[in-house]
Amino acid sequence: MPSLLEFTQTELAQWLEDELGEKRFRSQQIFQWLWQKLARDFAQMSNVSQQTRQLLAEKASIPWPKLVTVQKSQDATTKFLLEFSDGARVETVLIPSEDHTGRIRWTQCLSSQIGCPMACTFCATGQSGFTRNMTAGEILSQVLIGRDYLGDTRPDHPIVRNLVFMGMGEPLMNTQALLKALAILNDPHGLAFSPRRITVSTCGIKDGLEKLGQAGLSFLAVSLHAPNQAIREKIMPRAAKLPLKELLTALRNYPLKNREHITFEYLLLRDVNDSPAQAHELAKIVHSVHGKLNLIVYNATNGPYQAPSPERVLAFEKALWSHHLTAIVRQSKGQDIDAACGQLKARFDNG
Repeated sequence: MPSLLEFTQTELAQWLEDELGEKRFRSQQIFQWLWQKLARDFAQMSNVSQQTRQLLAEKASIPWPKLVTVQKSQDATTKFLLEFSDGARVETVLIPSEDHTGRIRWTQCLSSQIGCPMACTFCATGQSGFTRNMTAGEILSQVLIGRDYLGDTRPDHPIVRNLVFMGMGEPLMNTQALLKALAILNDPHGLAFSPRRITVSTCGIKDGLEKLGQAGLSFLAVSLHAPNQAIREKIMPRAAKLPLKELLTALRNYPLKNREHITFEYLLLRDVNDSPAQAHELAKIVHSVHGKLNLIVYNATNGPYQAPSPERVLAFEKALWSHHLTAIVRQSKGQDIDAACGQLKARFDNG
């Protein structure tokens, strides 16, 4: 029995015509019920005929994941542990911020795989192993859970404003499902997110970068974390199989819209990649691409690393300033519930 969460609107229209003999326009109504009105039951779809609702219930499903736990941080960051029908578990995080009017808006950090195959040495997800790819519907169900939790049912005034694919997994190792999920996110009858509100973060997968750039459905962030190939091979050995030189060439060829930049994410690890000399190397990389830089101070996991001192972080920043490069030091939230960058693990473990 197919899950309707796996269909784009075009696919849903074709399925309705082929399987139910329905007019294709029904897809718009059903799509809005699924994604904007958060319907979990076909009986809720009041503007769809009773006969069609009955056929839908017989031939399709709307499988939301089981909500296993909800953990709330002292800073209001909220982490959800979800379980899918096969027992696989994943985490997603809602992160609060205050807009210019003083209202709280939310960014949701989404996962794209159960675990991660990249095995980066500083990341709890990478060290926990890889189980499988998530489907497009499973990826999007995280958004449904987040919106339902917040009571966010007005796409014209959303509470969840931004989505970042920075949770569990390497999105570009699951490109087919990712691109389908992005299409549904961008659909005005679906979740109705602008591409400018979505960021996909990757270690750098060459084929995936080409497909993501061609789609134009999101911003791009690159998990760099090293100023040269030698350090990248040490801390990100699988990602480093694409040499840094080739990665930068791919990024220079990446299609960007007006006023768009590639964001480099750089995790500061004490005595590994946080010296002023390494900052000078990093600045040259960022200037060689149409890029901007986010610095992240290491969040403790069970790995061998430590965070640099505030003084060392400032020295690193000053070295960047000498190259006329201003970096944003991202404020980590949710550390007390292991919800900060690099800490997601689905610790009520998969298998």
